[in-house]
Amino acid sequence: MSQTVLLAEDDRAIRNALERALTLEGYQVMAVADGVEALAQAHRHRPDVLVLDVMMPGIDGLQVCRVLRAEGDRTPILMLTALVETADRIAGLDAGADDYVVKPFDVEEVFARLRALLRRTSPVSVGGAPAAEAPRPVPERFIEAAGIRMDPQARRAWRGARELELTRTEFELLELLVRNAGIVLDHSTIYDRIWGYDFGPGSKNLAVYVGYLRRKLDEPDAPQLIHTVRGVGYVLRED
Repeated sequence: MSQTVLLAEDDRAIRNALERALTLEGYQVMAVADGVEALAQAHRHRPDVLVLDVMMPGIDGLQVCRVLRAEGDRTPILMLTALVETADRIAGLDAGADDYVVKPFDVEEVFARLRALLRRTSPVSVGGAPAAEAPRPVPERFIEAAGIRMDPQARRAWRGARELELTRTEFELLELLVRNAGIVLDHSTIYDRIWGYDFGPGSKNLAVYVGYLRRKLDEPDAPQLIHTVRGVGYVLRED
């Protein structure tokens, strides 16, 4: 069964081109021109993934993202943005987006990021056929390291007594670091485990997420937990 993409883009040329490309790639596409219609379609037909332009008239992509997340909708969201400043990207992540592509973009990059997002929310397939839902082992209730406690089953996390408000990708990144506390994880390993795709040495995607996760973790007069190992990657430890 083909997966459904809800595409919201006010630029007609970009919208039509992406709609054609996604359709040829095998997706079912619902294409709309503004945030109001995007919310209406998201409520009417639950898509498998959303592709939202950040800057749209009326309700923009960030507002659409905030509304859906406030409603408890965890559908993966890929943002399209012409804004290249780190603060602008952080705003998208803060709104609840899972990933972003900067305009002008290569459509193959959009495909790769969509595949990565959908892999994280779909059963593993074998031989091209959907895998049968096997009984899942009961996961450990909590994992802990460096003063961080996480409940993977409930997707909740705390530093000390303070509960952290994390997006899906932030939670998965922190969980990976906690499970490998004290081990330096290189960029390629993190990209593969979190996104399922290595976007190459020029990508700032990982650095943006690490920076934003640090802002949520760090406390006055408390040690920093996520450390950068220059030229290699990141490690979680409490110095």
